[in-house]
Amino acid sequence: MSSIEAVGILGAGFMGSGIAESCSRHGVGVVLYEPEQAALDQSRARIEESLGRAVSRGRATEADRDAALDLISWTTKLDDLGSVDAAIEAVIEDVNVKGKLFQKLDALLPDAVFLASNTSSIPIAQLGSWTQRPERVIGLHFFSPVPVMSLIEIVVGYRTDPRSVEAGEKLAEKIGKYAVHTKDRSGFIVNFLLVPYLMAAIRMYQDGFASREDVDQAMVRGCGYPMGPLTLADFIGLDVLYAIGDSLYEEFKQPEYAPPPLLKRMVVSGAHGRKSGSGFYDYTS
Repeated sequence: MSSIEAVGILGAGFMGSGIAESCSRHGVGVVLYEPEQAALDQSRARIEESLGRAVSRGRATEADRDAALDLISWTTKLDDLGSVDAAIEAVIEDVNVKGKLFQKLDALLPDAVFLASNTSSIPIAQLGSWTQRPERVIGLHFFSPVPVMSLIEIVVGYRTDPRSVEAGEKLAEKIGKYAVHTKDRSGFIVNFLLVPYLMAAIRMYQDGFASREDVDQAMVRGCGYPMGPLTLADFIGLDVLYAIGDSLYEEFKQPEYAPPPLLKRMVVSGAHGRKSGSGFYDYTS
């Protein structure tokens, strides 16, 4: 199996930019696609800032920063991905949006070793059904912030070929990530375990059982967690958390996965957590 020297990344948001940075810092070329130039400009600024922090903290040299940036190209043209060895999709958690992209990628990249999705909840088999080669479709679920978090969940779809899984493993190893394998079930490993915990914390706060600070500090000081559940929910993004919980509930019909009413109202009001400036806590300062 040939080495992956360049990947196409679809979606230049927080996750896509983080994946691009992680790949480029380990010598993998990146073509980062977004249909809107403004999103690409924000992505470039985000990556430059992140690499700058790495330099200031002694985790990278200025030469490392420059080399990483030189390996990334930003584009609004999907056809510019035509020469990559593999593709990773990191767009909104909407199966129709993702499915249409996979359909286009399948035609554009007939020789790609895999087409991967960074989805946290949508079945890989469902995305593969949009293609003529579902055996190439896998899940590569990264964790936020991608340059810091070492885990990738490799999700094996119903028709995924073992060679595609092996290629995903090789890329994970190349960019310094630890890969775990999971079957194609909503939530995979981490979110299947994490989401009920977060939803329980939100219900506790919603019902006035305890303050947000006390809920968080109880888990930090009582269980040794690095951050409390409401802070973590804000960090993940309340819109993302809502979509994951909704997907898990749709698949399993178990009440512990159902998003509480408070979460829905916060999401529709634009309070999406840290990235929007407000969630369970205020981040405008």
